[in-house]
Formats: sequence, structure tokens, C-alpha cells
Amino acid sequence: MTSETAIVRDEPQQIFRDRREAGRVLARLLEHYRTDPDVIVLGLARGGVPVAWEVAAALRAPLDTLIVRKLGAPGNPEYAIGALASDGRVVVNDDMVRALRLTDEQLRSIARAEARELTRREAAYRDGRAPVNVSGRTVILVDDGLATGASMFAAVEALRAEEPKRIVVAVPAAPESTCREFGALVDDMVCATMPSPFRAVGDSFWNFSQVTDEEVHTLLTTPTLGGTTPTADPVAVLRAAALEAPAGVPPEQALIDLVGDARFVLIGESSHGTAEFYAARAAITGWLISEHGFTGVACEADWPDAYRVDRYVRGLGTDNSPTHALSGFERFPAWMWRNTQVREFVEWLRLHNDQRRRTGHECAGFYGLDLYSMHRSMRRVIEYLERVDPAAARRAVQRYACFDRVSEEDGQAYGFAAAFGAGESCQAEVVRQLVDLQRGAVDLIGTGDGEAHFDALRNAWTVRDAEAYYRAMFGSRVNSWNLRDQHMADTLDTLTEHLSRPGHPARIVVWAHNSHVGDARATEMAADGQLSLGQLVRERHGKHCRTLGFTTATGTVTAASRWDGAAERKAVRAPLPSSIEELLHDIGMPALYLRTDRPSDVAEILRIPRLERAIGVIYQPGTERQSHYFHTRAAERYDAIIHIDHTTALEPLVPDSTWSAGTTPETYPTGL
Repeated sequence: MTSETAIVRDEPQQIFRDRREAGRVLARLLEHYRTDPDVIVLGLARGGVPVAWEVAAALRAPLDTLIVRKLGAPGNPEYAIGALASDGRVVVNDDMVRALRLTDEQLRSIARAEARELTRREAAYRDGRAPVNVSGRTVILVDDGLATGASMFAAVEALRAEEPKRIVVAVPAAPESTCREFGALVDDMVCATMPSPFRAVGDSFWNFSQVTDEEVHTLLTTPTLGGTTPTADPVAVLRAAALEAPAGVPPEQALIDLVGDARFVLIGESSHGTAEFYAARAAITGWLISEHGFTGVACEADWPDAYRVDRYVRGLGTDNSPTHALSGFERFPAWMWRNTQVREFVEWLRLHNDQRRRTGHECAGFYGLDLYSMHRSMRRVIEYLERVDPAAARRAVQRYACFDRVSEEDGQAYGFAAAFGAGESCQAEVVRQLVDLQRGAVDLIGTGDGEAHFDALRNAWTVRDAEAYYRAMFGSRVNSWNLRDQHMADTLDTLTEHLSRPGHPARIVVWAHNSHVGDARATEMAADGQLSLGQLVRERHGKHCRTLGFTTATGTVTAASRWDGAAERKAVRAPLPSSIEELLHDIGMPALYLRTDRPSDVAEILRIPRLERAIGVIYQPGTERQSHYFHTRAAERYDAIIHIDHTTALEPLVPDSTWSAGTTPETYPTGL
């Protein structure tokens, strides 16, 4: 599979078996309210009541219903123009009313009809019982999902008039925009999933059959306090299963059990700037290389920069220290690879390889999988051809001259011009150059170093895929992401083939962010067609792939505030409620390891959709929920998880005054 064509999936993302399972998922995300004695759960009738019953039972809280009727447009009752609450409060979408040119009398007629139905339902559900008093209480409002949110908005407005202590809205599925809107409106907003694209609430359920009045009546009269067997405390279950992982390194036997005979071990990180992630990853990788015959490490790094490091660790090239070898990483974010932890690993790998050479064994390598090095890769292709085939080098110069109109590192400017017709597309030229290099492979290898030709060919592929990536940047975000991860997967496969020997297939460790290492199919982004390197390796290699994710709760991190910005040492905010980070933090261990790929209570708990944090090279604490969290099923995303509760910022090899000044004060609002 090449990265020329993005894969787009547009089928509905059916997450929950039915409303009852959705309620159990929500209950897991609301566990922190179990200790609040003032909690009461209100289900919006009718569809929200089965969901709310499960929440109330799990929280050991009383259950009631709040009846809200949607005001449907004339001739199209499913098209909501507003909502009516049981206290007579009416909420109307003025834009829709104007668009449909509805008169006041039409609105009153619709509201009167719905008021009659609301009164009927009150009588059918309550058997004469008065609604519970919510004044001064924490009220969790539950529905089976939100689309426009009109009914929930009316419910919130009606509830606010009763002066509760706290209003929490919880739903299994809703569009991200609706979740954000309610997040600013209420004290806490819990959306188990935010499918994208969002078409209808029912698309998130296998069974979305209509709830009857009889079902609502039965659920409201079935006790939730003491009426069910309490579920096991998830924190206690995870604590009992967790293994201590000092400094983030699990026990050796646990790693042996996880890795087995896998050929690919993908080790992630939940930030690009956490020292403990880099150190633990290096320790695990060193053990895999020295004790289990792994061939090397392939990183989320540009090919030519990593190739320079590879020359050094093999005792080749002109660099005389790991610091010099890493100096090729000049592009933002330089600290991602030019840091003290990577320097120590590179020096260890050089010493390991020196010993391997003395005993007549093959060396382990250091490789890059990424595609941002378009211009540097062009230079590498030309430099190689100038040594082995000057005529071919002149053709390459002519073809790559197509890019001369943009500055060397400004691939985005090229992509913008090519995508919008403001400049020539170089697609045909880079493809011709790649084909030319591939056709001459046998002759060229015969004239020089086979490793050098492989390097040139990978650089030509990088130019080809980078050109497509930069053009795609100005279209669908998912398309450009997919092109990049497909390029990394293709590079990994080609590298594996290159390093394999008869009877001895290559075994490679991959270093990349959790966003790439984790299986995208276990996240809400899958509904938008997004895939990941980890997903592709799993699909292509099955049981020969193992994925390991890292998480943290608090500490500091090295990140920028904007693209091309300075490296800063920032404080990591405490994890959000309902996140995997909060759950693992509550276990109370400094560093732990959990296996998630085998049927177990642990897997069941971590299969529940939860928020997961992703800090990249940019960290914006002020908008953390929107910028850095997404929903995931961790047990399906990774084969194992390492959690290091408190972590520290990665130290750049050349820290500037901004980084040295220390952490950003925590002055951000807490309600985001």
C-alpha cells in the first residue's frame, strides 16, 4: 500500500450495543460522583431513562425523570425548532423559526399540542408522585444522545430555576460542537463519544429501538439504591493487576510475555517532550536489541537526519560524537531528537555495535520513518547520483528544479500554491525521478554501495510522498494525516525487507507518539476515516506486532506554544475527570504496567470509552480539553500501557533561555 491514495471510511460508528450498555459506559465516566451524597440522576424521557437507570444504579443514587418535549417543525416533526420543559418553559431556535417563516400562532399551536403530550406522560410515568426536589443537589442529567441539543438545553434551563448545587450533563454520543457548547453552559459535561461526522444519535447504537411508556414506568419504579449488585471498583481491579515498573521499565518477564516472537514492537509516548518516556523507551529498546536480536529502532524522525545517526552508530561517517551525529536534526522541533536522553541512547548503541563488530555480528541501526525532509531528501538523491551516474544526476536536478520557487524548508508554501492553482504541481516530476531511480537499481547498485542506493531510494520515496502530503495539507486534515502514517508504515515494511536475511526476518522497535502507535480504530477519529501507523502494522502483520503506550498525570513537559516556536518547559495540568490518565493516577503507584490485550477484568475496564490526553510538540493548557483530549478504548488501542504518574521535561541538548527559565505558571482557568 502506498500513500498516494488516502483511505476514507464513512460508515456509521456503532459503539454501544444498546442504551443499557451506554449507561454502564457513562457510569464508569461518572465514578467520581459516587462519593457525593447529594447526587440525583434525571433521565430525559423516554430514551434517556434506560441510560440514566444504569448510571443511578452504579452511583447508588436516586433516579427520576425530566420530561421535555421537542417542538417539531410543521410537516416535519423530527426537525426540532425548540423544546418544551415540564415547568412550561419554552426554548425556541430563533434562526430556524425565521428560516421557516413560522408565525406566533403556529408556535403556540405546536407548543399546546406538545404540552398535552407532556402532561399525559407525567401521569403515565409518575403514578401521582411529585418530581423529586433538586434544590441544593448535584443533578446528573442523562439522555441517550444529543444532536442539536434543543431538548437538553430546555431541560437545563428548567432545572436551573430549581437552584441545584451543580448541573452535570452526560450523554453517550453527541457532536463535538454540541459537547463544547454544553461544556460552557453547565458545571460538567461528559460525552462518552463524539463521532465525526455526526449524522444521528442512533448511528452510535446497534439496537436503538424506541423506548415505550411502559419501559419508562418500570424503570422509574425499579429501585436503584440497593437494587443491583455493586460493580467492582475499577481502581481496585487495576491496582490488583498492575505491576510495578520502576522508572517506567516493566519486569523482564512481563516484557518477554508481551513481546514473544513479535517482529515489531511499537513504543509510544503521550508527549514529545517527557524525559521519563524517552529514558524508559531507550531502556526497553536496548534490552530488546542486546538480548532478543532486534535489528534496530525506527523513529518518528526524518529519514536523512536519522541516516546520519545510523552512520555514526555503525562506526561510519565523519561524526566523532553522538552530539555531532544528532546535529542534523535542525528542523522544528529540534529538541524531539536533539536531547540528552537520545544522546545517551545513541552512544549506547554505538558501543553495542562496536562490540558486535568485534565478534563478527551485524550491527543494529537507527532509522527515520517521517516525510518532512522534502528538500534535504532531494539533495541526498542528487548527491548519490553525482557519485554513481552524473547523467542521471543532471536529470534529477532538472526535475527537482520544479521546487525552486519556494524556500528550502517551506513545503507548506509549495503545497498551498499547488493545491489552489497558484503554482505548478511537481507531482509528475517527483514520480518520474522515483521511477528512474527504481529502474536503474540493478545497474546503480553494481557501481557502488548497496546501502547508499537504498538510502537514495528511500529519499526519493520521501520526496514523492512529501510532495503529496504538502498538497493534501490544504484539503482534508484526515487525508494529510493518513498520507503521513501510510508513508511511515510503507517505510517500515521496506526497511524490514532490506534488513531481513534468509531465515532471519528483521525485528524492529518503533518510536513514535501514541497518536501514531495506537490503533486509530479504537478512537472516535476512526469515524472520520483517520488511520494510524499502529493500525496499519497490525493489519499487515497481525500477531507479529505489539503496541505499548505511555501515559502520565502531572509534571512538566518540553513543548512550544506555536509551530516553529521556542522550546518551553511547561507544567502539565492534572488529568481531566473521566480520562484514562485520571483512572491510572488513582491507582496510586509511581509507575505501573498493565497488560490490556488478553480477556480480563482489566481489559473490560479499559475497553470503556474514556478521554486520553495527547501532547505533541505544541501544548496549550488553556484549551487542553479541545486541543489535547480525544475519546479512546485503551484496551483495544494498545497491547499494554505504562503509566508514570509524575514526569519531567525533556532537556534539549542546547536549551535556550526560554526553556531554562522554567515552567509556565499555572494561571489557566480550571473549568476547561
